[in-house]
Amino acid sequence: MHTLTLHRLDLASDAAAADCLTRAEPREALLAATDLAATRGDGVFETVAIVDGVPQALEAHLDRFERSAAMLDLPAPRRELWRLAVTEAAAELRAHTDRAAVKFVMSRGDEAGEPVPTGWALGFAPDSRPGGVTPEVDVVLLDRGYRHDVAQTSPWLLQGAKTLSYAVNMAALREARRRGAQDVVFTSIDGYVLEGPNSTVIARIDGAYVTPPTDLGLLPGTTQADAFTALEGWGEPVATRRITVDELRGADALWLCSSTRGVAPVRSLDGVEVAVDAAVSSRLNAALDAREA
Repeated sequence: MHTLTLHRLDLASDAAAADCLTRAEPREALLAATDLAATRGDGVFETVAIVDGVPQALEAHLDRFERSAAMLDLPAPRRELWRLAVTEAAAELRAHTDRAAVKFVMSRGDEAGEPVPTGWALGFAPDSRPGGVTPEVDVVLLDRGYRHDVAQTSPWLLQGAKTLSYAVNMAALREARRRGAQDVVFTSIDGYVLEGPNSTVIARIDGAYVTPPTDLGLLPGTTQADAFTALEGWGEPVATRRITVDELRGADALWLCSSTRGVAPVRSLDGVEVAVDAAVSSRLNAALDAREA
C-alpha cells in the first residue's frame, strides 16, 4: 500500500465539519499507544473506492458505517464530517492516480483518557486492480465455526459489523496462501455459504445471480448491491437467498465483490476449476467504475 494522504477528524467537537478536519502527514504519529484501536481492535471502518477522484457508493458506505457503529455502541457518526473527509482525500488522490481508495476509521478512543472516539481517513493507491484489470482468484472454503443463525443466537459476536478486529480474517487469508490460493469463502458449520474475509459472494446458479442474505451474520455488500442493480438493469435474474456449499460447488460462475477490487471472477474453488465469464466480469466492473457517490 502506497499511502498518499491522511486526515484527522476531531470527533469531540460539534463545530462545522471543515473546522473538525485536519490534514496530516501519512507517516506521522496518529494514535496514542493506549488507543483502543491498537490495544483492542475496538472500532469500525469502511473503505471507499475512488475512480478519477469520485468516491464510489459513498452514501452506502456511510450507511454501513453507521450500522457498524451502532452494533458496537459507538456514537453515531456525523455523516457530513466523514463525507467531507472522504471527498477531501479523494480530491487530493486524483492528482496522483486515477484509481485509489479511502479508508475511514473510528476507534473507541484512548482507554487511558476521556471516552472520546478517535477518527481518521487514510487515502492510498490499492494494488488489487493493477491497470484497472481485476485479476481472477483461486479460492478455498473455510469453516467459520458458527451455525448460519449465529447473528440471532449470539449477537455479541458482532457478526455483520465491519470492525477493526481483523485477526481472524487475516489468519484465514494466510491459510488460503498456504493452500495455494489467494482468497477465502467462509462457510457455516451447518453447510451454508457466508462471505469472504473482505468480500461478498455472487454465484450464478441455473442462470440466476445469487448472493447470501445478511441475516446469516454477513456484512451488507455495497459492491454486490450495485452489481445486482446493474444486472437487473440488463434484465438478468438476481436473488438473495441461502446458498448451500453443494450449490456453490455446482455454480455456473462465481465472483467475490469488494470495494477496491470490484467484481473478481473465481477461477478455482478448493483446487477445482471454475468457469470464468470474462464478458460479464468486465461489463460489471465497467458499471461499477461509472458509479457516483
